[in-house]
Amino acid sequence: MANDAQWTCPFCGYRQILSADNMSRYVDPLRIGKTVHGTVGLWHTAIRCVNDDCNLVTLDVSLNAVSYVGGAGTGYKSTGEIVRVRLAPRSSAKPQPEYIPSPIREDYEEACLILADSPKASATLSRRALQGMLHDFCGIVEKNLFTEITTLEARLKDGTAPKGVEEETIAAIHAIRKIGNIGAHMESDINVIVDVDAGEAQALIDLIEMLFDEWYVARHTRQEKLARILKIDGAKQAARKSRPEMPAALPSPEEQN
Repeated sequence: MANDAQWTCPFCGYRQILSADNMSRYVDPLRIGKTVHGTVGLWHTAIRCVNDDCNLVTLDVSLNAVSYVGGAGTGYKSTGEIVRVRLAPRSSAKPQPEYIPSPIREDYEEACLILADSPKASATLSRRALQGMLHDFCGIVEKNLFTEITTLEARLKDGTAPKGVEEETIAAIHAIRKIGNIGAHMESDINVIVDVDAGEAQALIDLIEMLFDEWYVARHTRQEKLARILKIDGAKQAARKSRPEMPAALPSPEEQN
C-alpha cells in the first residue's frame, strides 16, 4: 500500500490519506534456512486511523518469500505473499448503524469473522441475518426462509412490500438461493450447515451489506429528512400563533360621520 494513498478505516469507515505519519510497513526475514518458497520473512503493515474519535490500529501480517536487495531499511523485499492474516480488526465486517437490530448485526459480523475459516458456518449466519431482516424490516414470518422470500415477492407484485424492496432485490435473493448447495437447502432449517465455498459465502455477505444500505439506511435517511421538514413546519406554525394580533384600523372621519 503506497504512501499518500486513499484508505478507509475498517473500524469506523473514515476515509483518509496514508502517510509516513500513520502507516508503517516492515519485513523481517526469518533465520530458518531455505524453504520450498526460498527465504521467507514476516511482513507487517500497521495503520493508525487519524479520526480522533477512532484512533485504532489496523494490523496485517503476512508470510512472504523475500530476497535480499541491500540498501536502507532491512535490505529485503517481498517477492511473493504466501499467506496473510489480519490481526486487527479480526473481522472484515463494515461498521453498521445502531438502528439496525443488534441480533442481525451480530450475525453479520460473525459471518464476516469466520468467512475464511469456515465458509459453511459463515453462510449459515448470513442466511440467518437475511431471515432476521425479512422478519424485522419486511414484517414477514413464515415456516421457513424460502416461503418468506416468495411471500415478499408476492407483496412486491401487489404493492404491499416495504419501501426499498425492488424487483432487483428479489432477483438477487433468488440468485443467492440458487448458488450451489445454498439453493438446495435454503428452504430447509436455517440452522443446517451445508457445503459452501468461500466465494458463495462472500456473495451472501455482499447481499446482506446491500440490503443494510437499501433498506435500513435509506429508510432512516428518509425518516430524518421528513422529520426535519415537519419540525420546520411546526416551528413556523408556532411562530404564526405567537404573533400579536394587529389592532383594528380606526374608522376614517367620513365613516365616523
